[in-house]
Amino acid sequence: MKYFKSLLFCALVLMVSPAWAQDATPAAAGNDSLISPEVRDYIGFGTIMGMLLLFIVVMLILNRTFKVIAKALLTPEQYASMEAERKPVKVKKPKAEVINKLLSLKPLSEEKSLIIEHDYDGIQELDNPTPAWFMGLFYASITFAVVYMFSYHVFGIGQLQDEEYKTEMVVAAKKKEAYLAKAANRVDENTVKLSTEAAVISSGQAVFKQSCAPCHGNKGQGVVGPNLTDDFWLHGGKVKDVFKTIKYGVTAKGMPNWEKQLSPKQISDVANYIKSIHGTNPPGAKEAQGNKEVDDETETDAAAQTAMVVKS
Repeated sequence: MKYFKSLLFCALVLMVSPAWAQDATPAAAGNDSLISPEVRDYIGFGTIMGMLLLFIVVMLILNRTFKVIAKALLTPEQYASMEAERKPVKVKKPKAEVINKLLSLKPLSEEKSLIIEHDYDGIQELDNPTPAWFMGLFYASITFAVVYMFSYHVFGIGQLQDEEYKTEMVVAAKKKEAYLAKAANRVDENTVKLSTEAAVISSGQAVFKQSCAPCHGNKGQGVVGPNLTDDFWLHGGKVKDVFKTIKYGVTAKGMPNWEKQLSPKQISDVANYIKSIHGTNPPGAKEAQGNKEVDDETETDAAAQTAMVVKS
Protein backbone atom coordinates (compact mmCIF):
# COMPACT_ATOMS: atom_id res chain seq x y z
CA MET A 1 0.00 0.00 0.00
CA LYS A 2 2.95 2.32 0.53
CA TYR A 3 3.88 2.16 -3.19
CA PHE A 4 0.26 2.63 -4.17
CA LYS A 5 0.02 5.84 -2.13
CA SER A 6 3.25 7.14 -3.70
CA LEU A 7 1.98 6.49 -7.22
CA LEU A 8 -1.35 8.11 -6.41
CA PHE A 9 0.41 11.20 -5.04
CA CYS A 10 2.60 11.51 -8.19
CA ALA A 11 -0.43 11.21 -10.43
CA LEU A 12 -2.29 13.94 -8.55
CA VAL A 13 0.74 16.22 -8.78
CA LEU A 14 0.94 15.67 -12.55
CA MET A 15 -2.76 16.38 -12.92
CA VAL A 16 -2.72 19.69 -11.03
CA SER A 17 0.65 20.93 -12.39
CA PRO A 18 -0.83 22.30 -15.65
CA ALA A 19 -3.36 24.30 -13.65
CA TRP A 20 -0.60 25.74 -11.48
CA ALA A 21 1.41 26.57 -14.58
CA GLN A 22 -1.55 28.34 -16.15
CA ASP A 23 -2.56 30.40 -13.07
CA ALA A 24 0.91 31.39 -11.90
CA THR A 25 2.15 34.73 -13.26
CA PRO A 26 5.49 36.48 -12.74
CA ALA A 27 5.54 39.75 -10.89
CA ALA A 28 7.14 41.70 -13.72
CA ALA A 29 5.63 40.03 -16.78
CA GLY A 30 1.91 40.82 -16.53
CA ASN A 31 -0.36 37.91 -17.56
CA ASP A 32 2.28 35.82 -19.50
CA SER A 33 2.50 32.16 -18.37
CA LEU A 34 5.61 30.86 -16.61
CA ILE A 35 5.53 27.70 -18.80
CA SER A 36 5.54 27.73 -22.60
CA PRO A 37 2.80 25.90 -24.55
CA GLU A 38 5.27 23.22 -25.69
CA VAL A 39 6.25 22.40 -22.12
CA ARG A 40 2.60 22.39 -21.12
CA ASP A 41 1.85 19.83 -23.84
CA TYR A 42 4.62 17.59 -22.58
CA ILE A 43 3.21 17.85 -19.05
CA GLY A 44 -0.27 16.95 -20.31
CA PHE A 45 1.09 13.92 -22.20
CA GLY A 46 3.00 12.85 -19.10
CA THR A 47 -0.18 13.17 -17.03
CA ILE A 48 -2.10 10.89 -19.41
CA MET A 49 0.66 8.29 -19.40
CA GLY A 50 0.87 8.49 -15.62
CA MET A 51 -2.85 7.88 -15.32
CA LEU A 52 -2.65 4.85 -17.61
CA LEU A 53 0.22 3.45 -15.55
CA LEU A 54 -1.73 4.09 -12.40
CA PHE A 55 -4.75 2.29 -13.85
CA ILE A 56 -2.64 -0.77 -14.67
CA VAL A 57 -1.15 -0.82 -11.18
CA VAL A 58 -4.62 -0.55 -9.62
CA MET A 59 -5.86 -3.50 -11.72
CA LEU A 60 -2.91 -5.62 -10.65
CA ILE A 61 -3.44 -4.74 -7.00
CA LEU A 62 -7.18 -5.54 -7.24
CA ASN A 63 -6.42 -8.88 -8.92
CA ARG A 64 -4.00 -9.75 -6.17
CA THR A 65 -6.50 -8.64 -3.53
CA PHE A 66 -9.26 -10.84 -4.98
CA LYS A 67 -6.93 -13.83 -4.94
CA VAL A 68 -6.04 -13.23 -1.29
CA ILE A 69 -9.72 -12.87 -0.33
CA ALA A 70 -10.66 -16.03 -2.23
CA LYS A 71 -7.86 -17.99 -0.61
CA ALA A 72 -8.97 -16.79 2.83
CA LEU A 73 -12.67 -17.60 2.33
CA LEU A 74 -12.29 -20.97 0.56
CA THR A 75 -10.88 -24.22 1.85
CA PRO A 76 -7.59 -25.43 0.39
CA GLU A 77 -9.39 -28.11 -1.64
CA GLN A 78 -11.88 -25.62 -3.07
CA TYR A 79 -9.12 -23.13 -3.91
CA ALA A 80 -7.04 -25.84 -5.61
CA SER A 81 -10.09 -26.95 -7.60
CA MET A 82 -10.77 -23.35 -8.67
CA GLU A 83 -7.15 -22.92 -9.81
CA ALA A 84 -7.30 -26.20 -11.74
CA GLU A 85 -10.46 -25.10 -13.56
CA ARG A 86 -8.94 -21.72 -14.34
CA LYS A 87 -5.75 -23.22 -15.81
CA PRO A 88 -6.58 -26.03 -18.25
CA VAL A 89 -4.06 -28.83 -18.27
CA LYS A 90 -2.25 -29.27 -21.58
CA VAL A 91 -2.09 -32.90 -22.57
CA LYS A 92 1.01 -33.71 -24.58
CA LYS A 93 0.57 -36.27 -27.29
CA PRO A 94 3.16 -39.02 -27.16
CA LYS A 95 5.79 -38.98 -29.89
CA ALA A 96 4.76 -42.43 -31.07
CA GLU A 97 1.25 -41.19 -31.85
CA VAL A 98 2.59 -38.25 -33.89
CA ILE A 99 4.91 -40.55 -35.87
CA ASN A 100 2.08 -42.99 -36.53
CA LYS A 101 -0.10 -40.23 -37.93
CA LEU A 102 2.68 -38.94 -40.17
CA LEU A 103 3.40 -42.42 -41.51
CA SER A 104 -0.27 -43.50 -41.60
CA LEU A 105 0.48 -46.38 -39.22
CA LYS A 106 -1.72 -48.03 -36.62
CA PRO A 107 -0.61 -48.16 -32.96
CA LEU A 108 0.88 -51.34 -31.51
CA SER A 109 -2.28 -51.98 -29.51
CA GLU A 110 -4.20 -52.57 -32.75
CA GLU A 111 -1.71 -54.92 -34.38
CA LYS A 112 -3.72 -58.05 -33.62
CA SER A 113 -6.61 -56.81 -35.73
CA LEU A 114 -4.24 -56.00 -38.63
CA ILE A 115 -2.53 -59.37 -38.92
CA ILE A 116 -3.11 -61.00 -42.32
CA GLU A 117 -4.23 -64.63 -42.14
CA HIS A 118 -1.48 -66.17 -44.25
CA ASP A 119 2.05 -66.63 -42.92
CA TYR A 120 5.35 -68.02 -44.13
CA ASP A 121 7.69 -69.96 -41.90
CA GLY A 122 6.02 -68.42 -38.86
CA ILE A 123 6.35 -64.90 -40.16
CA GLN A 124 3.13 -62.91 -40.34
CA GLU A 125 2.39 -59.65 -42.15
CA LEU A 126 0.52 -56.59 -40.93
CA ASP A 127 -2.08 -54.95 -43.15
CA ASN A 128 -0.73 -51.43 -42.58
CA PRO A 129 -1.63 -48.96 -45.34
CA THR A 130 1.08 -47.26 -47.41
CA PRO A 131 1.79 -43.73 -46.06
CA ALA A 132 0.00 -40.93 -47.90
CA TRP A 133 3.20 -38.97 -48.51
CA PHE A 134 4.81 -42.01 -50.13
CA MET A 135 1.82 -42.58 -52.38
CA GLY A 136 1.87 -38.89 -53.32
CA LEU A 137 5.52 -39.12 -54.36
CA PHE A 138 4.82 -42.36 -56.23
CA TYR A 139 2.00 -40.88 -58.32
CA ALA A 140 3.97 -37.66 -58.87
CA SER A 141 6.91 -39.66 -60.26
CA ILE A 142 4.58 -41.53 -62.63
CA THR A 143 3.08 -38.24 -63.82
CA PHE A 144 6.54 -36.75 -64.35
CA ALA A 145 7.66 -39.80 -66.34
CA VAL A 146 4.64 -39.61 -68.64
CA VAL A 147 5.08 -35.86 -69.23
CA TYR A 148 8.81 -36.33 -69.85
CA MET A 149 8.25 -39.13 -72.37
CA PHE A 150 5.69 -37.20 -74.41
CA SER A 151 7.67 -33.93 -74.24
CA TYR A 152 11.08 -35.30 -75.22
CA HIS A 153 10.43 -38.55 -77.13
CA VAL A 154 7.00 -38.13 -78.71
CA PHE A 155 6.39 -34.46 -79.52
CA GLY A 156 10.05 -33.35 -79.44
CA ILE A 157 9.34 -30.21 -77.40
CA GLY A 158 12.57 -30.51 -75.45
CA GLN A 159 16.07 -31.42 -76.63
CA LEU A 160 17.65 -34.77 -75.84
CA GLN A 161 21.23 -34.96 -74.60
CA ASP A 162 22.89 -35.29 -78.02
CA GLU A 163 20.83 -32.42 -79.46
CA GLU A 164 21.49 -30.28 -76.41
CA TYR A 165 25.21 -30.99 -76.77
CA LYS A 166 25.17 -29.84 -80.41
CA THR A 167 23.31 -26.65 -79.47
CA GLU A 168 25.77 -25.89 -76.70
CA MET A 169 28.71 -26.44 -79.05
CA VAL A 170 27.23 -23.97 -81.56
CA VAL A 171 26.73 -21.39 -78.82
CA ALA A 172 30.27 -22.00 -77.54
CA ALA A 173 31.69 -21.54 -81.04
CA LYS A 174 29.91 -18.19 -81.41
CA LYS A 175 31.17 -17.07 -78.02
CA LYS A 176 34.70 -18.17 -78.93
CA GLU A 177 34.53 -16.29 -82.23
CA ALA A 178 33.34 -13.13 -80.45
CA TYR A 179 36.08 -13.50 -77.85
CA LEU A 180 38.81 -13.98 -80.44
CA ALA A 181 37.54 -10.96 -82.37
CA LYS A 182 37.77 -8.82 -79.25
CA ALA A 183 41.15 -10.28 -78.31
CA ALA A 184 42.50 -9.68 -81.82
CA ASN A 185 41.52 -6.02 -81.66
CA ARG A 186 43.44 -5.59 -78.40
CA VAL A 187 46.78 -6.27 -80.09
CA ASP A 188 49.36 -3.48 -80.31
CA GLU A 189 53.01 -3.03 -81.26
CA ASN A 190 54.10 -4.67 -77.98
CA THR A 191 51.89 -7.76 -78.15
CA VAL A 192 51.74 -8.52 -81.89
CA LYS A 193 52.99 -12.00 -82.80
CA LEU A 194 54.34 -13.38 -86.05
CA SER A 195 51.83 -15.72 -87.67
CA THR A 196 51.93 -17.94 -90.74
CA GLU A 197 48.28 -18.98 -90.70
CA ALA A 198 46.65 -18.91 -94.12
CA ALA A 199 43.61 -16.97 -92.86
CA VAL A 200 45.84 -14.24 -91.39
CA ILE A 201 48.00 -13.96 -94.54
CA SER A 202 44.92 -13.87 -96.79
CA SER A 203 43.28 -11.14 -94.71
CA GLY A 204 46.49 -9.12 -94.66
CA GLN A 205 46.92 -9.48 -98.43
CA ALA A 206 43.41 -8.15 -99.08
CA VAL A 207 44.00 -5.08 -96.89
CA PHE A 208 47.47 -4.58 -98.42
CA LYS A 209 46.16 -4.54 -102.00
CA GLN A 210 43.44 -2.07 -101.07
CA SER A 211 45.42 0.35 -98.89
CA CYS A 212 49.15 -0.22 -99.39
CA ALA A 213 49.59 -1.29 -103.04
CA PRO A 214 49.42 2.26 -104.51
CA CYS A 215 52.73 3.13 -102.80
CA HIS A 216 54.39 -0.28 -102.37
CA GLY A 217 53.13 -2.20 -105.40
CA ASN A 218 50.78 -5.14 -105.65
CA LYS A 219 53.56 -7.56 -104.71
CA GLY A 220 55.42 -5.28 -102.33
CA GLN A 221 58.11 -4.50 -104.92
CA GLY A 222 58.03 -0.77 -104.12
CA VAL A 223 56.73 2.21 -106.11
CA VAL A 224 56.79 5.49 -104.22
CA GLY A 225 57.39 3.62 -101.02
CA PRO A 226 60.32 1.24 -100.42
CA ASN A 227 60.61 -2.37 -101.50
CA LEU A 228 59.16 -4.65 -98.80
CA THR A 229 60.53 -7.96 -100.06
CA ASP A 230 64.29 -7.52 -99.62
CA ASP A 231 66.51 -7.57 -96.50
CA PHE A 232 66.72 -3.78 -96.11
CA TRP A 233 64.48 -1.81 -93.79
CA LEU A 234 64.17 1.89 -93.04
CA HIS A 235 62.34 1.53 -89.71
CA GLY A 236 63.02 -2.04 -88.60
CA GLY A 237 62.08 -5.39 -90.08
CA LYS A 238 60.67 -7.19 -87.03
CA VAL A 239 56.92 -7.77 -87.02
CA LYS A 240 56.60 -5.35 -84.11
CA ASP A 241 58.51 -2.69 -86.04
CA VAL A 242 56.35 -3.21 -89.14
CA PHE A 243 53.19 -3.01 -87.03
CA LYS A 244 54.40 0.21 -85.41
CA THR A 245 55.30 1.78 -88.77
CA ILE A 246 51.87 0.97 -90.24
CA LYS A 247 50.04 2.16 -87.14
CA TYR A 248 51.78 5.49 -86.56
CA GLY A 249 53.19 6.12 -90.06
CA VAL A 250 56.19 8.25 -91.01
CA THR A 251 54.68 11.59 -91.97
CA ALA A 252 58.07 13.14 -92.78
CA LYS A 253 58.50 10.63 -95.64
CA GLY A 254 54.88 10.56 -96.77
CA MET A 255 53.87 7.36 -94.94
CA PRO A 256 50.41 8.04 -93.41
CA ASN A 257 49.32 6.56 -90.13
CA TRP A 258 46.61 3.91 -90.40
CA GLU A 259 45.61 3.83 -86.75
CA LYS A 260 42.17 5.33 -87.41
CA GLN A 261 41.50 3.70 -90.78
CA LEU A 262 42.41 0.10 -89.87
CA SER A 263 41.59 -1.96 -86.81
CA PRO A 264 44.44 -3.43 -84.72
CA LYS A 265 43.70 -6.88 -86.17
CA GLN A 266 43.91 -5.56 -89.73
CA ILE A 267 47.24 -3.86 -89.00
CA SER A 268 48.52 -7.12 -87.50
CA ASP A 269 47.38 -9.08 -90.56
CA VAL A 270 49.08 -6.62 -92.92
CA ALA A 271 52.32 -6.79 -90.91
CA ASN A 272 52.27 -10.59 -91.08
CA TYR A 273 51.54 -10.49 -94.81
CA ILE A 274 54.54 -8.18 -95.38
CA LYS A 275 56.71 -10.61 -93.41
CA SER A 276 55.38 -13.49 -95.55
CA ILE A 277 56.50 -11.91 -98.86
CA HIS A 278 60.09 -11.46 -97.67
CA GLY A 279 62.53 -12.89 -100.18
CA THR A 280 59.98 -13.31 -102.99
CA ASN A 281 62.02 -10.96 -105.25
CA PRO A 282 59.18 -9.83 -107.57
CA PRO A 283 60.08 -8.46 -111.02
CA GLY A 284 60.72 -4.73 -111.24
CA ALA A 285 61.60 -4.48 -107.54
CA LYS A 286 62.85 -1.11 -106.34
CA GLU A 287 66.45 -0.71 -105.25
CA ALA A 288 67.31 -1.41 -101.64
CA GLN A 289 66.80 1.32 -99.03
CA GLY A 290 67.73 1.45 -95.36
CA ASN A 291 69.75 -0.98 -93.31
CA LYS A 292 70.15 -4.68 -93.93
CA GLU A 293 68.69 -6.94 -91.28
CA VAL A 294 68.92 -10.69 -90.91
CA ASP A 295 65.40 -12.09 -90.91
CA ASP A 296 65.92 -14.54 -88.03
CA GLU A 297 62.44 -13.90 -86.68
CA THR A 298 60.79 -16.26 -89.16
CA GLU A 299 63.39 -18.93 -88.48
CA THR A 300 62.89 -18.59 -84.73
CA ASP A 301 59.13 -18.83 -85.12
CA ALA A 302 59.42 -21.88 -87.37
CA ALA A 303 61.76 -23.55 -84.89
CA ALA A 304 59.33 -22.86 -82.06
CA GLN A 305 56.45 -24.35 -84.04
CA THR A 306 58.56 -27.42 -84.89
CA ALA A 307 59.44 -27.86 -81.21
CA MET A 308 55.78 -27.70 -80.27
CA VAL A 309 54.90 -30.35 -82.86
CA VAL A 310 57.72 -32.66 -81.67
CA LYS A 311 56.71 -32.16 -78.03
CA SER A 312 53.07 -32.93 -78.75
